[in-house]
Amino acid sequence: MNLKRFECFVAVAEELHFGRAAMRLNMSQPPLSQQIRALEDELGVRLFERGTRSVSLTPGGLAFLPEARKVLEGARRAAEAARRAQAGESGTLAVGFVNPAMDGFLARAVREFRRQRPGVELALREMASSAQLAAVRAGTIHCGFVRHGWLDFDGLETILVRRERYVLAVPEDHALARRRRVPLARLDGVELILFPRALQPRLHDAMIAALAGAGASPRIVQEAVSKHTALSLTAAGLGVALVPESAAAWQRQGVRFVATTGGLPVVELAAVLPLAAHPAAALLAAIAAGNSPPEARR
Repeated sequence: MNLKRFECFVAVAEELHFGRAAMRLNMSQPPLSQQIRALEDELGVRLFERGTRSVSLTPGGLAFLPEARKVLEGARRAAEAARRAQAGESGTLAVGFVNPAMDGFLARAVREFRRQRPGVELALREMASSAQLAAVRAGTIHCGFVRHGWLDFDGLETILVRRERYVLAVPEDHALARRRRVPLARLDGVELILFPRALQPRLHDAMIAALAGAGASPRIVQEAVSKHTALSLTAAGLGVALVPESAAAWQRQGVRFVATTGGLPVVELAAVLPLAAHPAAALLAAIAAGNSPPEARR
């Protein structure tokens, strides 16, 4: 059975007149009659009683009408669902992120995205930057929010979203907590909490090189995989920690944040997407970058 025959049947059943039904469907009467006869042959049921001046539904036609309407409505809903999914207005959007992105801008971007696309379900996954690139390439996530530096973005689209400096987290009773800015040279011999080199070797090396360039050789007394652990260890008085400035949003009790001067690397956070990006992923990236297209602001 094809939908055109259902549409023809419902039009004739509602108009009870072949001429008016043909006009309603923007077609001539003979092809309409052919569609009805073909449907009746297919069903093996007469659907209409045809008189010289009138058309009426047979018992079979009366029983078939509500079901035919359901078929047409189901087809309409299916087509609309496909169009909405294609436009990025429904379905599930899988998004990867590193924690600095969530702290710095992504929480606000997600809130705005949900306002604009309430029909899209978000599946948010905290992942390392390199794992996000692999997942975007494999199609297991639609977009990611990564640390931009020292990664291979070949074949992917990237949108720089945020640049932020490193700041010094110090225990509130530490001598450096009273300063507004701390030159890197001042960290010579200071007890430092830092992430393991194996976690991000190039960034680790760049930070050590920046400290050495300033004449500072701090003592790494503790390694912390996450900045939240680093802040907890700082609050415990084990040492000071270099963390992205967005970490200050956590306002960890017992910790002060002090700006640094010197050549520390800048944290660059970017959205990464396939070259043929999912429309909803492109919208989320644009919102995060502050470039939400006007037509998307509903």
